[in-house]
Amino acid sequence: MVKAENGWLHSGDSDLFEGGLPESVSLGSYDGRDLFVTELPASGLGDQEVIPLRDALLMLSDAPADMLSTGFQVWQWWRDHRYCGRCGQETGFHPRERAKWCDPCGIPWYPRLAPCVIVVIRREDRFLLAKSSRIKRHFYSLIAGFVEPGESLEGAVHREVKEETGLDVTNIRYHASQPWPFPHQLMVGFFADYAGGELVLQEDELADADWFLPGDTPPVPPETTISGRLIRAMENEISRGGIPV
Repeated sequence: MVKAENGWLHSGDSDLFEGGLPESVSLGSYDGRDLFVTELPASGLGDQEVIPLRDALLMLSDAPADMLSTGFQVWQWWRDHRYCGRCGQETGFHPRERAKWCDPCGIPWYPRLAPCVIVVIRREDRFLLAKSSRIKRHFYSLIAGFVEPGESLEGAVHREVKEETGLDVTNIRYHASQPWPFPHQLMVGFFADYAGGELVLQEDELADADWFLPGDTPPVPPETTISGRLIRAMENEISRGGIPV
């Protein structure tokens, strides 16, 4: 992601595009302008600031998160479906939809979405936070994982919590969702209540986990992320004396 001095980069502000846009994919329009995503060469960016996507979403309050997320996911899809996954022939444009089209097979290839669940678990006046064993940032966050084929969202919550922590949960209720482009997830956020069990961590997933009081937590993700918003919403529920229903 490239940020210029006067905001996030677009073609009207930069001599990087003097020769015209490289291969690009339309994202529609934004603030009255046609919007495209493209890939720039690693060299020749001059004084522009190149920011990793994860840093932009986690660290910058002015990042247009929805735009960056959509752009990255559409570009990833565009690159990954240049050829048909069934017959190997080169794909073209679908005439009416955002899809790549294979003429020999007569099938479209749509942008891929991978549903994931993420859950904040309440136990009386505390809630569970966990630290990943794979991510180096010093954030404590929430239990999350991909939905498996044939599985409901609620079933995925039960399974992921049990696998990663050894705990049982009940009263699972939907709270919010967020696209998360690493590379193409849709995060579906839930509240749940502790129903039993002792913490037994899946070591290849979690380095640490514990129950915390609102306002007395280790560093957590910002509210630009669904995990940060779920944590804040649970803190507010507990602080107000709310009782799960």
